[in-house]
Amino acid sequence: MSDRVRMTMHSDEIIRLEGVHKTYSLGDEVTVHALRGVDLTISAGDYVAIMGPSGSGKSTLLNLLGCLDRPSAGKYFLGGEDVSKMDDDTLSEVRGRRIGFIFQSYNLIAQLTVIENIQVPLLYQGKDLRHYHDRCMQLAELVGLGDRLHHRPNQLSGGQQQRVAIARSLINDPLMILADEPTGNLDSKTGQEVLELIDRLNKDGKTIVLVTHDDRVASRADRVIHMKDGVIDRQVALKDRTNSTTS
Repeated sequence: MSDRVRMTMHSDEIIRLEGVHKTYSLGDEVTVHALRGVDLTISAGDYVAIMGPSGSGKSTLLNLLGCLDRPSAGKYFLGGEDVSKMDDDTLSEVRGRRIGFIFQSYNLIAQLTVIENIQVPLLYQGKDLRHYHDRCMQLAELVGLGDRLHHRPNQLSGGQQQRVAIARSLINDPLMILADEPTGNLDSKTGQEVLELIDRLNKDGKTIVLVTHDDRVASRADRVIHMKDGVIDRQVALKDRTNSTTS
């Protein structure tokens, strides 16, 4: 890590965005300013929810945090690495190594069993599966699927499929878990069970960044970031119920 990064990153910071802009060109004369100078820090062990209406920049921020896209301007430090200008291959490697994803639609591979779906990120990283057998088994047990190892997604309920996705997100021991509407396709009881599992991961020290439109889901976080018109409109620290406004 360079001296400059050491100077700008605190030891417990996982994410730092500095003046991040994102623009999209929709034609010769149409430019969309999706993010307009976002500053944000997230520390190890934080539980952060991101909310905002359609067009607020919430989805764009999610894509940047997940290294699925790069800023048009500004810097993004992830675990002390400036990922803002990385090429696609390097960004993909960082994404696989440092970020675990939980999606609304689970994104499991239909032809693979529970244990094989959990192993998928290891395959992308070119790792020897034999060295991770015990860890895969432990994660399946952690999410309550130790007796479903050889079932395929179509043999599982929606809640069980999301539990597989959670185990998969943990396999590379990432810096953070990025959850995009993780209960959006679940009934309220099953969604509650999945949220309790995510809560437990955070209590065990895992950093969670959760994108949701549901106030009840967001209320479980330590901090809620409200997006509006491409900026962070306000941040609410739920632990002490104090509000702060970020321009």
